[in-house]
Amino acid sequence: MPTRSALINVMIKAAEKAAKGLKRDFFEVERLQVSRKGPSDFVSTADLGAQKILREELGKARPSFGFIMEEEDNAADTSSKNERWIVDPLDGTTNFLHGLPHWCISIAAARGKEIIAGVILDPIKDETFWAEKGLGAYVNSQRLRVSARGDFADCLIATGIPFKGNMKEAPVFTANMNVIMPKVAGIRRLGAAALDMAYVAAGRYDAYWENSINVWDIAAGAVLVKEAGGFVTPFDPKQSLLDEGGIIASNAKIHDEFVKLLRNA
Repeated sequence: MPTRSALINVMIKAAEKAAKGLKRDFFEVERLQVSRKGPSDFVSTADLGAQKILREELGKARPSFGFIMEEEDNAADTSSKNERWIVDPLDGTTNFLHGLPHWCISIAAARGKEIIAGVILDPIKDETFWAEKGLGAYVNSQRLRVSARGDFADCLIATGIPFKGNMKEAPVFTANMNVIMPKVAGIRRLGAAALDMAYVAAGRYDAYWENSINVWDIAAGAVLVKEAGGFVTPFDPKQSLLDEGGIIASNAKIHDEFVKLLRNA
């Protein structure tokens, strides 16, 4: 078992505590209370319950850290602090609410403009992805490496597809698909961006892109991909990974060409 730092242990402990309630609610999903946040964007009692646990556990362990979180909880805004947690208590909410077992908890730690550690917990598949800057990336106790595929014809690519309420991205997405589809072995859309990033780190996907994504969806995955030997680049070269916008992640062999194809589509 690789040695985990105190920071990673704090993150995993918090995620595991929040996961208990999520797993219970997932298996009773038909009785779950659900309210609409917006078109095709749902929030559940499970989501909010998990966020409450994560804020309490992470705040208790590192009281000096601020928070950037998906669900508003009426707590004081601490997102401007130099050290902060970036948390998605339930990534893949729509999958969760439809009984699809592909969702996760995502926690990242940032210092200034840099993401320094990340944990992505998939409770249903019993996989804990974790990474810390300079210390490598792992799933459970297994070291992760991005794939070594360099021929697009062999590559499996993940993406996110625009949906009702997010259709402003559709023209760019369609242009990207028209460029990428003819070149690759396949494109997948599984509905949980954090796991898409984790799967790039694990070599299950060779690359992932999404035209518009929130920082809490990809922050933990970004450090995982980098520590597994891959590259993560904002879609807009003027932005940083902590800015809201598009994201491109891949193995080292195809990254430059993949970025070029998407930006020039």
